[in-house]
Amino acid sequence: MKKIRIGVLGCARIARRSVIPAMQQVEALQLVAVASRTKDKAQEFATQFGCEALEGYQSLLDRADIDAIYMPLPTGLHQEWVLRALEAGKHLLVEKSLASDYASVLEMVAMARKRSLLLMENFMFLYHGQHQYIRSLLQNGEIGALRCFRSSFGFPPLEPGNFRYDKALGGGALLDAAAYTVRASQLFLPGPLQVRASTLHVNEQGVDLYGSAFLVNPDGLSAEVAFGFDNFYQCNYELWGSKGKITAERAFTPGPDFSPTILLEQPGRCERIQLPAENHFTALLQEFCRCVQHQDGASKYSEVLEQSRLLDEIKNQNP
Repeated sequence: MKKIRIGVLGCARIARRSVIPAMQQVEALQLVAVASRTKDKAQEFATQFGCEALEGYQSLLDRADIDAIYMPLPTGLHQEWVLRALEAGKHLLVEKSLASDYASVLEMVAMARKRSLLLMENFMFLYHGQHQYIRSLLQNGEIGALRCFRSSFGFPPLEPGNFRYDKALGGGALLDAAAYTVRASQLFLPGPLQVRASTLHVNEQGVDLYGSAFLVNPDGLSAEVAFGFDNFYQCNYELWGSKGKITAERAFTPGPDFSPTILLEQPGRCERIQLPAENHFTALLQEFCRCVQHQDGASKYSEVLEQSRLLDEIKNQNP
């Protein structure tokens, strides 16, 4: 099958550390070029990964020999460049969060649908096998009926000058750390979810540093999520059932060499289950390729819309 020729729009740390190395392990992908605002930065990446360096984001979109774009830009820049990329006929894998608000995602999805293009959000953790294993435990009745989902993702203060502290660039814990916990809630609670309560703690620059939310599905099952940039490190979720509990101790950021541990608690029994290491970035890219090759872009539209709607609901309860 013909390779998908991909370009990287932006020289972010996650691209260099995780996504581009994973691209080079996926047979269906061919990395063609990396674009940056400066030629020197693009050349640094191109030299490391053996591709072409381009100065300026539009120069990448104008290339006829590129089928798809990976976009690791800050969220606040997504709307302009996602729409430009879709207008140029490129399939898109975009770093989370896809946009700063639901209205922007509606516009993006409308353009993607019109052009029959894939628009996918990079929630790599969804494609790690630990979550499928946990789903199997749940489906097999290991903890009885599900009663509640809880998730926490947060870390100590970031380095000064980090774009996550810049409101104009889409900064804030809601669009970053909270996005993982909200997406994980949808993995286990049949939707649509509704936000019943939320709180955001905002600094003097208008950037939310930490918060929490309470979501409910049509069956009355609840999700309790907490997140932050000024917190003791947490990266987990738990499923509390009528007969037990399941905890994913490293839910969102297991490295490719990290073997995650699942904690299964039942009456009189507590089992620590060690699962094999795997690269969820590679698995996500394989799903991206599948969607492109089978023209299955529509399957991701509802996912990005629902995710953005819920983040908007959390934000709008805290004007």
